[in-house]
Amino acid sequence: MKYLMWLLNAAIFFVLFAFALNNQDSVTLHLFFGASWQAPLVLVILVALVVGVFLGVAVMLPLWLRAKRARRQAAGNSTLASMAFDADSTLLNDPNHDRRHGL
Repeated sequence: MKYLMWLLNAAIFFVLFAFALNNQDSVTLHLFFGASWQAPLVLVILVALVVGVFLGVAVMLPLWLRAKRARRQAAGNSTLASMAFDADSTLLNDPNHDRRHGL
């Protein structure tokens, strides 16, 4: 399995490397206020990818932090609930309980 992942990573690397070698032509980006930027196409694509990943993480970060806080609070509440029911564990080991329906 480990060698399969190495082969997959190597294949992806060589495909991207061939893409970069085939796209070395210079392109001009016309930005705002008459500014322009001239760079190889592969560099422009790489910059666009990095900016897109950064914006995606920046948008998702508040949601991730909110979910992490909610999980932490739920874990704290579940430990309190489990401590409250530790003394009465007779319901957990009932041999007459019918488990066919998962209830």
